[in-house]
Amino acid sequence: MSSLVKIRSERDQMSAVERRIADFILENAQLLRDYSSQQLANALGISQSSVVKFTQKLGFKGYPDLKYSVGEAIARADNGDAGEIATDLRGGETELRANELWRRKSEAEEETRLINAPKTLQAVADAIAAAGCKGKVFMIGLGDDDIYARSFALRLSLLGIPSVHNFDAPRMAASVSAAGAGDVLLVFSEHGSHQALCKIGRFFRERRGLLISVTRHTSNPLRALADLALLVSAHDDRPYIQPVLYQSALQHLLDRVFVQLCEGDEQRHVQLLANLERVQQALEP
Repeated sequence: MSSLVKIRSERDQMSAVERRIADFILENAQLLRDYSSQQLANALGISQSSVVKFTQKLGFKGYPDLKYSVGEAIARADNGDAGEIATDLRGGETELRANELWRRKSEAEEETRLINAPKTLQAVADAIAAAGCKGKVFMIGLGDDDIYARSFALRLSLLGIPSVHNFDAPRMAASVSAAGAGDVLLVFSEHGSHQALCKIGRFFRERRGLLISVTRHTSNPLRALADLALLVSAHDDRPYIQPVLYQSALQHLLDRVFVQLCEGDEQRHVQLLANLERVQQALEP
């Protein structure tokens, strides 16, 4: 795992001092080889011990190990850049931009994969599967988040797992009044701070249902309330790129849950094939 990817993926969970160190390294990775831990501390106006603790928290033995790892990451990136330059000469600037976007999406997906433990994804898949057999799966997202809630609800229906999907908070509040133990509610909220969704989540938990949040990898009210949390890590300084990365990483995360549901039960797999065939027949002229 690249040290730079690890720093970027962990940044949102760091303290203010740790974020300053992380941002400096991410923005000045090429210069890090010329900095001792004391020089880095002086540049940021912090103590040397803060730098050492930062490196150890990331799993490195010390600052020299971190510096070496960052150097390796830069070397790998430089090799990739050389390939991009050759592509640029052959295919033009548009192709170069496409390659850069693909790389940034890949990084976001990798960061998201690293912060969602396999046992968490398995627990989410198991909860949805159990609710599909003996209970109900509720699903809500507002605005752009509804796109993914709606799409995931459709995928679940293909597996024979019906869901109660809604994009209207008051109606969902009424729907979850019928929830009970064993039911599952997935709440899609990028920033996890929408008050109406948090209220619905609390109401659902009062009904003894299991709440699953799908948010950014930040400390937020919805994530704190959830029994299980799916997290998305996607960062970019460009305001038009960051949402693209978030959407790509989120879709990849949901794909992983869907695949686990498909492969976790032969009956669901058979149901999927049968439903796909029915859909195809319905689309034929």
